[in-house]
Order: sequence, then structure tokens, then C-alpha cells
Amino acid sequence: MPRIWAGVDIGKEHHHCVVVDERGERLLSRRVFNDEQALLELITDVLTLSEDALWAVDINHGGAALLIGLLLNHRQPMVYITGLAVHQASTAYRGQGKTDEKDAFVIADQARMRQDLGLLRPGDEIAVDLRTLTARRLDLVNDRTRQTNRLRAQLLEFFPALERALNLSKKGPVVLLTGYQAPAAIRRSGAGRLGTWLKNRKVKNAAVLAETAVEAAKSQHTALPGETLAGAMVARIAKGVLALNEEIAELDALIEARFNEHRHATVIRSLPGMGSLLGAEFIAATGGDMEAFGTADRLASFAGLSPVPRDSGRVSGNMRRPRRYHRGLLRALYLSAMASLRACSASQAYYGRKRNEGKGHKQALLALARRRANVLWAMLRDGTCYEVLPTVTAAA
Repeated sequence: MPRIWAGVDIGKEHHHCVVVDERGERLLSRRVFNDEQALLELITDVLTLSEDALWAVDINHGGAALLIGLLLNHRQPMVYITGLAVHQASTAYRGQGKTDEKDAFVIADQARMRQDLGLLRPGDEIAVDLRTLTARRLDLVNDRTRQTNRLRAQLLEFFPALERALNLSKKGPVVLLTGYQAPAAIRRSGAGRLGTWLKNRKVKNAAVLAETAVEAAKSQHTALPGETLAGAMVARIAKGVLALNEEIAELDALIEARFNEHRHATVIRSLPGMGSLLGAEFIAATGGDMEAFGTADRLASFAGLSPVPRDSGRVSGNMRRPRRYHRGLLRALYLSAMASLRACSASQAYYGRKRNEGKGHKQALLALARRRANVLWAMLRDGTCYEVLPTVTAAA
């Protein structure tokens, strides 16, 4: 049982720390620079008040990383209170003003009163690395999606037939647009010469793609105003998309290599639909330690797969999806459930049973993801890989 509680309102350059005792009286209030030496002095001063301290922060990444690392080195327990929870709790305290000192006091006082806050566990070295790699990959994938949408919009302004004919989610059509954009240029080149040009750049099915582009070019003989500059912009955007594809491929290799070093990699990968990438996202979201959750239900709740009641008065039995959950973990479990439908007979049977119960596609997938969360938690708890049970047929 802690004797003092230290609440820290995290900022980019400065933090504010308030320490309270068991009665909620302030023992220390200080604005501290986000620097190692200044933070070490703060930790020393807080531990001077009492060695039985519990630290609480409202951010668990970014600007709080240095403080969290120093507290871990000093073996100090920490809890995490979301910024939304701090904002909502602050309305119950006197005064309508908002300051860093008040937020820090609210954080410390909430940590003192609440018993439902779990200890903050940043995860091991591999989990932290995977969190960095998967976050960067997600940013690049989002950038690629935006660039592809811009490419479609720009191409649509002067060559709509080619925009309809090409699947810009594939590499070949994007490579084509780096060299050929206007209908006249494609017609002059012809299918044979264009196919050779694509084949030299290692494009699959180059001949088919060339014929598709030439057919689109034959359907438009009108040169629209601004076509030359728009074509140059299309080539520039297409090169940017190819560069993003290369960087994403490099990150995929790094993620797979780092994921394979984790102690749970073999167990996680054995679950149908859970490959290296989704497995890495799972470890990045959970830290790879199932002891932090205690039960499979808490893991499912953290992922947003457990409905919560919303009852009031005469209304009872009203369930809804939670508003606060880890989006990355839900994404990993949902996509792995979708992928498991391709080859896993158990997933197919469970999904089919839910559809027969009247659930829609999305509801059935969420139910399957919830079931698979239980299975994955048990696998990691026992350290056993997934095994397909033989089908038992009834005797005639």
C-alpha cells in the first residue's frame, strides 16, 4: 500500500508533478524540465518524502518516455490515467480553471482514490521495437493510400478511361504511369513497345497491361487543357507511391525479423490467420505479457470485443460496444479472424453458425475475433501451439 501518490501532468518541454498523502494533502508541487538530470532530482525528492510511492501519468508514450524509463530503472510502480478520464474527473474539483498544477493534482488524487488502475507495463525490448516499427508502417500505408487517391483524382482530370482501366493498388499500373500518362503517347508507343518497356522494369503480365492501356488510349483522342502539366504531376505522384512501396517492404522485413525473435512468436504464428505482421501488431499492443491482463475476458475488453451494459431505469439488458479500447489490438484480431476464414475449418464453422443465428457479416467476424482472443490467450498462457482437432463423426 503506497503512502504517497505522485501525479505528473506530461508536457513536451516541462512536466508538472504534485505529490499527495493519504488525506489528499499536497506535499510537493513542482514544474520540472523534461531532462534526465531534472527528472532524477524530482524522483529523489519524491522518494525522500516516502519510499512507498505510486506514480501516475496521463500519457504513456512520447514526451513521457524519458520519465517512464527513469522510473522503471528505479523500480517505481506506475499507473496510467487517460487524459479524457482526467478531464472528466477535474469537473468534480473546485474551480473552473485549468492549469498544469491542477491537472497534476487531479491525476495524483485519482490514483489515490481509485483501486481499479492497473500498473503500467511498457513491455520488453522487442515489444517496444515492434510498437515503433508497426506504427511507422501504419503511417506509411496511410500515406500510400492518400497518394494513390491523389493519383486517381489527377488522372481522372485528363484521362478518365485509363483511370477506370487500371488497378492502382498494384505495382504494374503505377510503374506504367511513371513513363506514360497521355493517351497520344500511349497510342504512339503501341502495345508491343509498351509491353517491352514494362517487361524491362520487371512488371508482371506486362503484355496484358500494355494492351489494356492502349485500348483505353484508343477511346480518347481529345487532348484536354493542362494535360502536359497534369501528366507530369501524375508521374511525380506515381514515383512517390513506388518509393513508399519500397519503404513498406523494407519495414515488413524488419518487422518479421524482430517478431521472430520474440519468445511467443511460434505460438502466435501457429494460430490460423495470424501471420508475422498481425502477430507483431498484437505484441506491440499488449506488450506480449498476458499476465498483465489476468484473464481472457480482460484481453477481449482491452480490444473492444466485449460489449458493456448501458442500462438505466426500466431499460435493462441493453449492450453496446465500448468507447474506450485499443484500436490497434482490435485491428489485429479482426483482420486475423477475417484471414482465418480462408483455410481454418474451425473458424469457418463458428462464423457460419453465427450467420445462421441471424448476425451480419461484421457481427459474425467480431464474434469470431472474440472467440479467437480466448484461444490465443490460453495458448500464450500454456505456451502451446494451435492444433487442429480431428473431426469426430457419429457412429451409424
